[in-house]
Amino acid sequence: MEPSVHRVRPVHRVVVLALAGLLPFELGIPHRIFGRAKDPAGRPLYEILTCGLAAGRVPTDADFDIHVEHGPELLATADTVVVPASYELGPVHDEGRLTPELAAALAHIRPGTRLVSICTGGYVLAAAGFLDGRRATTHWSAAGHFQQTFPAVLVDPDVLYTDDGDVLTSAGVAAGIDLCLHIVRRDHGAAVANDVARRTVVPPHREGGQAQFIERPVPQPQRSATTAARAWVLDRLHEPLRLTDLARQEAMSVRTFTRRFREESGLSPGEWIVGQRVERARALLEQTDLPMEHVAREAGFGTAQSLRKHVQAALGVSPTAYRRTFRAVTPGTTLPSPDGTSDAAGSVH
Repeated sequence: MEPSVHRVRPVHRVVVLALAGLLPFELGIPHRIFGRAKDPAGRPLYEILTCGLAAGRVPTDADFDIHVEHGPELLATADTVVVPASYELGPVHDEGRLTPELAAALAHIRPGTRLVSICTGGYVLAAAGFLDGRRATTHWSAAGHFQQTFPAVLVDPDVLYTDDGDVLTSAGVAAGIDLCLHIVRRDHGAAVANDVARRTVVPPHREGGQAQFIERPVPQPQRSATTAARAWVLDRLHEPLRLTDLARQEAMSVRTFTRRFREESGLSPGEWIVGQRVERARALLEQTDLPMEHVAREAGFGTAQSLRKHVQAALGVSPTAYRRTFRAVTPGTTLPSPDGTSDAAGSVH
């Protein structure tokens, strides 16, 4: 009998399509975010490659060009294709149609490949028909034109990013970072995404539904910010939290604090706290074998039923399903179930 052969799972390949007039910052986002994602042994979880409509020189909107080694044939090997923004989309932007060269390039993409756009890169996906009947977004300043040009697309002009399963789109610039972190989190869990965020020195999580534009993204120096209150909350997520207590941390009235908080974060205090509690629950589900009631208490949801409700709403799966997906366990060990009993890892219900 031949000895068994351990097969290493292929690394997920991300191919970035560099188009003329691209923005260098946005071109670099997939390489920075996906390139920092590692498994517990330090092995890369993604392979990131760049291609153009032809191998060679690609002009950017800056005072330098880039050189890509690969032509569009590389798209046929991608598990995920990312299209960053470009300022020279021509008929794609002006008329909503692909050039023959771009259409030929996109024809290399295999069915089932995950498609991602950053900012106005969504014009390329829309012109190819990939966004028809799908929810999508782009930079807020282009949203009206985007909807007019592609009436079959369900444009949401306000959000940071959209996730429609195998098609994801983001708003402009920094929202591309949020979307790529979201994809890492969806693929490999919060612990990996948070590690990437720490290494990149960016916030680990902003919900896709958060507004693109908030009234005062940078607090005026003469006014108190809400940073101290947020830090105070993060140390007490497991406790009951009252709005009056948060406002007291900044010596503000509840009304003033609520207004300032929304101006600075784009969310109400309650929405932000729920999001932070979901993140705490995710970490506990991934990194511990605590029973669900214990996870619920530690995350501040109180009961397993409340935990289930909020995790399901935020992630689309139950806490148990999330744990089974992202918690590394050895076959034969046990995982706590919501009722406090244990299920054998790998069992099917």
